[in-house]
Amino acid sequence: MKTAIEVLDAFDNIRRAQRAGVYAPHKPLLILLALARVQRGEPRLVEFEAIDAPLKQLLTEFGPSSAPKSRHYPFWHLATDGQGAPWDLSGPREVLKRPAGATPNLGELREHHIKAGFPVDIDEALRHIPGLLQAVASRMLETYFPATLHADIVATLGLDLDGANELREGATAALDYTTAARRKRDPGFRDRVLRAYEYRCCVCGFDLRIGHMPAGLEAAHIQWHHVGGPDIETNGLSLCALHHKLFDLGVFTVEPTQHRVVFSQHAVSGSRGIAGEMQFHGRAIHAPQHVDLLPAPEFLAWNTKNVFKTPARLVVEANATPRAAH
Repeated sequence: MKTAIEVLDAFDNIRRAQRAGVYAPHKPLLILLALARVQRGEPRLVEFEAIDAPLKQLLTEFGPSSAPKSRHYPFWHLATDGQGAPWDLSGPREVLKRPAGATPNLGELREHHIKAGFPVDIDEALRHIPGLLQAVASRMLETYFPATLHADIVATLGLDLDGANELREGATAALDYTTAARRKRDPGFRDRVLRAYEYRCCVCGFDLRIGHMPAGLEAAHIQWHHVGGPDIETNGLSLCALHHKLFDLGVFTVEPTQHRVVFSQHAVSGSRGIAGEMQFHGRAIHAPQHVDLLPAPEFLAWNTKNVFKTPARLVVEANATPRAAH
């Protein structure tokens, strides 16, 4: 059985997307899904067909629009993530011995009943070292997803993260080291962004204060910080807690030229939602104090490509034919 530090290292060293700024949640979502199976006491290995539907759901809800189409890639390639790979494949020898680039398609994984899961030594450690599974799950969330999505991902998986602090001293030190190694955030980012938008949500105008302190108002990264988004005003939006969460879920984005709010066609709601959130569709955001503080086109383009759930709803202009948002 591996030690807690060895397990943490194995998950810390999974390969990420080769290009900077690419949001690739496939492997971390698969790992979180497998951790939930371990926590429920399910068998170490699971057939792709059995895990396909929940993995597709996770990628649909928390990944780019194109993510579900390539859901078989992490199931296959996670097993080749360097020394001490945290994934184990099982199936016919003629399939498992394929060259690295010859990824089986969805049908082949089902036809050959390919199974996968954590290797025996990692699986045993996750099941028997108190707090280790929760620590790995927390690390996956913190490294690959914005905080606004953590609770939703955990709830969707049914994960219980209580007990992450039960790790013995050596493992806790390893967690502290990897946390410190991450790119630090600028503590002044929030105040600068909120000040730029005069302490109101740039979508709905929410500006509640408790005394002199803004309440329920957050500085959202347009290009997420953990994938290279800088802590500068042009990569920030002042949003209320609700619109921050909707923005990070890809429910809406902001056009790069007229800075209009554009909702996804996947955002469907009843009469209350239409009268509430959808009223902002096609409207320009409340502008910041100076034109130099407007969202930069390159960050908005990143968000549209990596987060926004395409396609966009049509924008209806006054006395004009409805047209698609760009």
